[in-house]
Amino acid sequence: MPNSFFRFRQFVVHQERCAMKVGTDSVLLGAWAKGGHRVLDVGSGTGVIAMMMAQRFRDAAVDAVDIEAMACEQALENIAKSPFAGRISVFCSPVQEMASDPRFQGLYDAVVSNPPFFENALKAPEAARNMARHTDSLSFADLFGAVRRLMSPDGEFSVIIPFDYLSRLQQEAALNGLVLVRKCAVKTTPRKMPKRFLVAFRFRSVDDFEASEEVLEVSPGVRSEWYARLTADFYL
Repeated sequence: MPNSFFRFRQFVVHQERCAMKVGTDSVLLGAWAKGGHRVLDVGSGTGVIAMMMAQRFRDAAVDAVDIEAMACEQALENIAKSPFAGRISVFCSPVQEMASDPRFQGLYDAVVSNPPFFENALKAPEAARNMARHTDSLSFADLFGAVRRLMSPDGEFSVIIPFDYLSRLQQEAALNGLVLVRKCAVKTTPRKMPKRFLVAFRFRSVDDFEASEEVLEVSPGVRSEWYARLTADFYL
């Protein structure tokens, strides 16, 4: 059974009321994504990525949005006890509604999301877990449509996805005028195939496209130099 909390260097994440617990994906994204003065975390869950972004970008105002009421309550409590309480706001709303509000359109320098990604897959019995993992409530089309409206012209959208979902994601990005500018394939161990992608999109292509392949552990329980360096400010 997962722990009811996860302790980082500067904050603690309680998660007993959230369907999706703190995991490697959220930590990777929170440590890898680029930020700005206004940051949006889509599907924020416990609020862990929002707090990581607030820690990394000290002048940033961070908005966290999630559709699940219990997750929003948990995120509000976690954030209130963190050093970043004055810079993070939580919205319990579909991001599609936020995207239709003129107050938020074009506002964000950085958008991050550890999104639901399963399409037409066998579902878990818990409704909240299904919402967090499956695209029924937030399809890739809806996600990129929201990003297109909410992100500033020079902003960057960062996301983490399973390895075999990249082409699907790029299709939706292209339909919404976004291009891939950074890509990092992440392997669990040196001998395994990549399991996930960290990817970033912008409205304009860049001259210095970044592509890399990294490893989480060089041996069981031993973090790679890359992973240790990336998460040094967070893991105890």
